[in-house]
Amino acid sequence: MTAPLPVTVIGGYLGAGKTTLVNRLLRDADGLRLAVLVNEFGALPIDEDLIVQKGDSVIAIAGGCICCAFGDNLIGALNDLATLDPAPEHILIEASGVAIPSSLAANISLLSGFRLSGIVVLADAETVRGMAQDPYLGDTILRQLRDADLVLLTKSDLVDAVQVHDLTTWMQDMCGHARIAPAQNGQFPKALLFDAPPRGTDPQPQPHGDPNFESLVLQPTRPVDAAALAQSLAQPDNGVVRAKGFVTDLSGQTYAVQIVGTRWDATPAGADANGIVCIGLAGMLQHHRLAQLIREPA
Repeated sequence: MTAPLPVTVIGGYLGAGKTTLVNRLLRDADGLRLAVLVNEFGALPIDEDLIVQKGDSVIAIAGGCICCAFGDNLIGALNDLATLDPAPEHILIEASGVAIPSSLAANISLLSGFRLSGIVVLADAETVRGMAQDPYLGDTILRQLRDADLVLLTKSDLVDAVQVHDLTTWMQDMCGHARIAPAQNGQFPKALLFDAPPRGTDPQPQPHGDPNFESLVLQPTRPVDAAALAQSLAQPDNGVVRAKGFVTDLSGQTYAVQIVGTRWDATPAGADANGIVCIGLAGMLQHHRLAQLIREPA
């Protein structure tokens, strides 16, 4: 069985850091075949040293990644990507600064063979709150944030801790279902977007190089209800920002379990069951509660 191709929509207003994010992911893909879809190439400058070959609608990136322009035909571009050999392993759709991410995400629901992995919205910690109050820009910015499963708070190192706390509280009140994570100096764990435990190996805690985050590996020793486990992991009081991995379902089938914010998904997969890596903000990840979710019944 071929698993649906995961698609992440990346949104955020102009200057929030989308170009920096996408270039970093392409530069450090660690062998993952990424496809980045943009409305037009001029909207997303790709670092020149990454480019292997340029075509009319496709840029080949070092390491097997590609960047494609879709113009007004996103569905056609997604279908074209699915026919590539080898096919990409994850697709990123970079929304323009004024786009509403849910409008792009709605296209994915119309297609078989694709799965919305999540909507990630970048927000500039220095300016987002003020811009959200602008009479011309505010509605667009608020709609972008309310669409988010995960908000990456960029440039959070440029404001003090009190401002970050106040900004996080404001965002939680406005879009309570989204998880909010800092991205200091443009850095954050890539696993927040698409990393998974290596197939066929035991997952290990991931070294993030960022003291803002911690991880926990859950390894069920028995079959579980994959959908129920995914739904439980996504509950806000567990502190999980992102989780992904493989478990054996009660049916005996291996399932891929994925969480972005409160969005969860459990789908049949061909990989070996080897556990789930959960990532959360330091001090917020509820290790004991999460461990109980996979504990053998008494």
